[in-house]
Amino acid sequence: MKFASDDGCVLVAVASRLEFDAIMPERSCNPWQRVSVRPGLDVVLTGAGKANAAGAIARFADSDNDRTLLNIGIGGSLPGSSLDLGAAVVATRSVFSDEGLLTPSGFTSLDDLGFSPAMQGDGVDGDASLIETATCIGCAPVRIATVSTCSGTNASAEATALRTNASVEAMEGAAVGLVADRLRLRFVEIRVISNTTGDRDGQRWAMDTALRRMRDLFEQIVHA
Repeated sequence: MKFASDDGCVLVAVASRLEFDAIMPERSCNPWQRVSVRPGLDVVLTGAGKANAAGAIARFADSDNDRTLLNIGIGGSLPGSSLDLGAAVVATRSVFSDEGLLTPSGFTSLDDLGFSPAMQGDGVDGDASLIETATCIGCAPVRIATVSTCSGTNASAEATALRTNASVEAMEGAAVGLVADRLRLRFVEIRVISNTTGDRDGQRWAMDTALRRMRDLFEQIVHA
């Protein structure tokens, strides 16, 4: 089982410099720059959020030479997930959480309004073979919500979990997946739980643990 394929490169999307430094501590990189790890494996530092992620990956993904897009990073566990801090997960589906219409009666997604943000509706499914590979290296398969605003209140965390049926939230996955879908590339999102969501003063954090686990996962991917 491996992330790489025989007919193309794996392009890895990493949002923040903190995450980039965790997986490539001896390298330097600027936002919106593609750097080589080894033949067949490159990394792009996208910057945080959906706009940066989609823009950077659309700028650097090459459908003639790339085969796989992998988004790796940290994420927050949503209510009801029972995920431990430092747990690794892989997205069965990366869901756009908050594209839509908010009214006094509630939220209606773009997908329900007839303006689906992705070719697959409200999100993008992970590639089945990549999910299986990620599961083999210790990632639990879950749905991951891609948010514009992270959940710093109990109400927002509960709303995101209810709306998306996701266990984890992050800020880039579905946007990277959208580019992969448009370019007909394999896609998967992997996250390590760095914090709980909900009221900010009640959140629990384990950033160092999460970044170490992220590096361990990346090392397995590099040598797969």
